[in-house]
Amino acid sequence: MQGEGRSTARARRRGARDVAAAGALALLCGCNVGPRYDPPGMPAPPGFKEGAPGAFTRAPPGTWQPARPGDAVLKGKWWEIFREPELDALESQLDINNQTVAQYFQNFMAARAQIDEARAGYFPTVSAAPSYNVTGLGSASSGSFGGGPTGTTTTVGPTGSGATGVGTTGLAIGTQSYHVTSFFSLPLDVSWEPDLWGRIRNTVREYEYAAQVSAADLENERLTEQADLAAYYFELRGQDALQEVYGRTIEADRHALELTRWLVVTGIDSQQAVAQAEVTLYDAEEAGIGVARNRAIYEHAIATLVGKPASEFSLPVKVLSTPVPAIPIGVPSELLQRRPDIAAAERTMAQANAAIGIAKAAYYPTVSLTGSGGLQSTSLANLFSVPALVWSLGASATETIFDGGLRRATVAQYEATYKADVAAYKQTVLTAFQQVEDELATLRVVSQQIERQEAGVRSAGRYLEIAMALYQTGVDPYLDVITAQTTLLTNEQTEVTLRVTELAAAVQLVQALGGGWSVAELPAASKIRSKEAAFQIQTTD
Repeated sequence: MQGEGRSTARARRRGARDVAAAGALALLCGCNVGPRYDPPGMPAPPGFKEGAPGAFTRAPPGTWQPARPGDAVLKGKWWEIFREPELDALESQLDINNQTVAQYFQNFMAARAQIDEARAGYFPTVSAAPSYNVTGLGSASSGSFGGGPTGTTTTVGPTGSGATGVGTTGLAIGTQSYHVTSFFSLPLDVSWEPDLWGRIRNTVREYEYAAQVSAADLENERLTEQADLAAYYFELRGQDALQEVYGRTIEADRHALELTRWLVVTGIDSQQAVAQAEVTLYDAEEAGIGVARNRAIYEHAIATLVGKPASEFSLPVKVLSTPVPAIPIGVPSELLQRRPDIAAAERTMAQANAAIGIAKAAYYPTVSLTGSGGLQSTSLANLFSVPALVWSLGASATETIFDGGLRRATVAQYEATYKADVAAYKQTVLTAFQQVEDELATLRVVSQQIERQEAGVRSAGRYLEIAMALYQTGVDPYLDVITAQTTLLTNEQTEVTLRVTELAAAVQLVQALGGGWSVAELPAASKIRSKEAAFQIQTTD
């Protein structure tokens, strides 16, 4: 029976401890008064209108077509689909040396640090203020330190927070007595506010979501810089192609001028034709010089993107010859997972939702637990003994009774901000659909224009050959040759411009599709603080 009584007593003590532990856990965890976050649904069309097979039924053979659904999807190094080794090397340098990308990465690191700042609220604050005081008191003093003409006081360190102890030592200085008092103090103060209503948890979540927004912004900026580099590269190669066109034109114009001068000597033509040939040649030379300016500007822009001084960077001349590859476009619903700007907009909504919880927590009382303890003694030898130990515990609660509607207005403000972020998210998705459709339409139309323009260039070449032959025989005036030369040059210029436009549209389509990025690459909120997450984001291709 006695054993059963002891067992029952132990069981009761265990039950009491369990209840106390459960109460402490409830106190620590509290409850979350913020709203639950449910991302809004965004309906997506079943397919891209401009990418449907029917959009290309009237296109002539050989024009651009999107990749079939079964083809490979875009990868991280999306620029490799253009099969330009020089562009591949430049893009690799950009990911390492681009200063705008580096700036966005450091912004992300700062956002991660804010998470740790918010998490510090989970833990108590502990402070220490050790002190040592020495007080001297002469016999003529009235007893108030510092008040008498013969009293002196010396204080070293801050005043301790514990009870004051008195320990005196008598000294004889001449005919006067002098008392010295020493006091040692080593106090510790502890304060803690348990997160009863989820204020700290929502603050941590807000900063975690903000860090995810920053990570998505980094990926979006990286994609933007990569797309700009590819576009500038093809623009530069387009200028090289134009330079080749002008080179051929200038050479042909020089031969035409020599022919005209010879025909003047033979009496077939006049000096008027010579002047016309000279004007045509000088105009072509002037336009060719202008191409060099445009090429230099694009070259300087590329240098800045790859993190090099423009004065120390150059690219060799290479005529544009890159074909537009077949680009897998997928379905519109995939954009919600593939575009970093959409991911950033969605995480911004989650951040705004957490801010509402922080605002609502202000309606509830704040509980503070405080404690202090330490060691106090008039003797350093007795400072670390049990009699020198002092301590105190306390608790307080603070509740706002009247604030003139401040909390209600604050909640309304954050709720409106959340709704605005919802609208911004939906607009971002709609803009993404539009951008893909725009670039698909551009590729479809421009590819057809190039097909016609190539035929126009061939016809213009034959027109010039016929005009030159008729002029050489004296049948037609040189003005007809000038017209044919101008027609050929204009058609060749247009063809180069269209090819650059087509390649630029291909780059912009890849950018509109997210560049091979996926929301799965965005670290989860609970792991955003890890070193692995930072390394992954920094080294994303």
